[in-house]
Amino acid sequence: MKTSTLLGKLVILAVAAVLTAGCTPSAPVTTTVAQTEGITEAPAEAAGASIILSTTTSTQDSGLLDAILPDFTAKTGIEVKVVAVGTGAALKNGEDGNCDVVLVHARSDEEAFVADGFGLERFDVMYNDFVLLGPVGDPAGLKADHQDDAAAALKALSESKTVFVSRGDDSGTHKKELEIWAEAGIEPAGEWYVEAGQGMGPVLTMANEMKAYTMTDRATYLAMKADLDLEIVVAGDEGLLNQYGVIAVNPDISENINAEGALAFVDWILSAETQSLIGEYGIEAFGEPLFFPNAIKR
Repeated sequence: MKTSTLLGKLVILAVAAVLTAGCTPSAPVTTTVAQTEGITEAPAEAAGASIILSTTTSTQDSGLLDAILPDFTAKTGIEVKVVAVGTGAALKNGEDGNCDVVLVHARSDEEAFVADGFGLERFDVMYNDFVLLGPVGDPAGLKADHQDDAAAALKALSESKTVFVSRGDDSGTHKKELEIWAEAGIEPAGEWYVEAGQGMGPVLTMANEMKAYTMTDRATYLAMKADLDLEIVVAGDEGLLNQYGVIAVNPDISENINAEGALAFVDWILSAETQSLIGEYGIEAFGEPLFFPNAIKR
């Protein structure tokens, strides 16, 4: 979607607000949009003082949001209230009209969210990858035998009944893990398979304490690596790509949706300047970026 298309939606929303007001006296609806280096700036008085972003624990636990959201607020005057949950719960928040925009990582579910009328349009934002972690020394020998084959690695864990901690929370990470188990032809169950029902940070802490294996997005692992005795044992499998997408919630769902603020957020996160911020995050602290921006440049 071009920036002009987003602006067109803002105009339509503004006109609709005037028409539905009928003859009741009200203050005129004004939408002021300024363009600075390709970024749409929607002032707080036009787009609302705040928006609710429903997103994944990985974007929160990695520290990315703390690093980039102040830029959005500085440019627009709009505060972002973050609700960090699993992808399934984040999309449910959108379906229920409890947020204005979602930033998640389960593409098929995101596309269904839009197709079912809950979201306006989905855009790629950034990606990294999922990795399998194990205790230092890799007692199950996954790195030696299956370092780039996630399905084979999980099959080996199931056969040896080596403890594996699953998110178990319908998150994007959990969905990807289940895809890989299905690829391996295994339905994991038993005492060795621990379903935590927790976000990524707590699961990494749990796996560390249990000296167990788990699957994580690389960004959260790098952000917490200094406090963990876990190492990457499987990576590089094409099936472990971790793509994030952003979607503005359909304002028809609820009168409480801040549609203008959500569209301003989408335009901002897809902009060249914000994409650069995303690509730079993590390099100074961890020696490598935690996310790789891949939105169509605005």
